[in-house]
Formats: sequence, structure tokens, C-alpha cells
Amino acid sequence: MNQFREIEELKSKLDSYRPLTSAELKRLRDEFLVDFTYNSNAIEGNTLTLQETALVLKEGITIGRKPLQDHLEVVGHRDAFCYIEDLVKEKTPLSESIIKDIHSLVLMDRPQEKGRYRRIPVTITGAVNVPPQPYIIPKLMEELIYKYNTKTGDKHIIEKVSLFHLEFETIHPFIDGNGRTGRLILNLELMKEGYPPINIKFQDQGKYYDCLAGYHNQDNPDMLTSLIREYVKEELNKYILILESAKLIDHQWEPEI
Repeated sequence: MNQFREIEELKSKLDSYRPLTSAELKRLRDEFLVDFTYNSNAIEGNTLTLQETALVLKEGITIGRKPLQDHLEVVGHRDAFCYIEDLVKEKTPLSESIIKDIHSLVLMDRPQEKGRYRRIPVTITGAVNVPPQPYIIPKLMEELIYKYNTKTGDKHIIEKVSLFHLEFETIHPFIDGNGRTGRLILNLELMKEGYPPINIKFQDQGKYYDCLAGYHNQDNPDMLTSLIREYVKEELNKYILILESAKLIDHQWEPEI
């Protein structure tokens, strides 16, 4: 059985429903953005809780005794997500300039580093791979984008974004913000294909890192592909349930003839 058949069937079912109103969609989008921002930042060490992240995003409140950088990371991640939403509307092909733009928003508090490939060697604590030397990063990124846009057309989008994410994180092109940038790119590409964005949860951090390690150790992208597939399935089922509930409510309020 095709490993993506169930995903395709769920997406077709979702596409068959009457869309939600703009107000309903905004509410769901805003709730997702809080969760996504909290989890993606928490994976990278941000100390704001889910509730604190919501207060920063919705109310503009500064949380006492929490670092300013943590607040700026929340705002930057929100702005980056808004940016990729605009790219989705235009179906803009992925490019190096887009990746640098996303990174510039993610690292809004670091003007000397945002949107610039790193210029020094780095090691990643606990990682089995050593990222490539900085002088080769521009060439590797150019090749990665070219391969993604021209050489992976026969793969399912979930396979494509999984492999891209693994290779992007392996290159580790920026001095910081690679994980958040990579997960935003992942959602950009899923959304362009009509899939809902996914939220890799902080509680699944261990599984996520195991997927990266599995690729570095065995050149095997299947672990991350499977994880992303399950997240996409979860989001599709969530939206289908919401739309079915809305349809039931509409039916209950239909006037008798």
C-alpha cells in the first residue's frame, strides 16, 4: 500500500467540505500560531511557557523575569509565519533569498547575523555530525535549492520536505536559528501544496532529534518522513472533525420546508 494513500484520501475529504468562514479560519490560525511558536522556540531553549507565549502574541505583554531575547524570538517567529503565509498565496518557489528573509525575521534581535550565512565553523552539542566549513555553505545551499526545485518531482511532498529539512539542518547554514527557520520552510512547502501546517511538539523533541541522528548516521530520511506524515495526518483529521461539526450545526439550523 502506498504509504501516503491515507494522507491523500484525508486531504481529498477535507477539500470536499465547504470552507469555514474567514473569522473561523482566523481563530484556528491564531490558535495554531501560538502553539507552533511556543513549540518551535521551546525546542531551541526558549523559556516562555505556552500561556506566556500566548500573552506576548495576543496582548503584547512582557513577562516579568523572562529574558528580552525570549520575547523577541516569539515576535520574530510570528512575523516569519506571517511572511510565509504571503508566500503561500503567491505560490512563490523556494529560493535562497526567501530562506534568508525567513531567517532575518526569526533572528530579528541580531542584526549582524540575520539573513547571513555563518562565517565560522561550528559544532552542535550532542550531534553526531560536524556541519560543513563555512566557505562551502553558499555552494551547498545553491545545490540544495536546485535539487529540491528540479530533481525531486517524483516524490510526495512529505518526502520532499523531509529530505530538504534533513539536508538543511545538516548544512546548518546560519550561526543560529537554523531549527526554527527549517521548520518554517517545512510548513511553507506543505501549505503551498494545500496541506495544513504542522507543529512539531516540544514533547516530541527526542523523537525529532532521533530523526536527525538517523539521517546523519545512516543516511536514512524515513524516520523524519514518518514523523511528518503522522503530524500531517493529525492536522488533517483535526480539520475534518471541525468541518464535520460545523456541517452538523448548519444542518440542525436549516429551516423546515
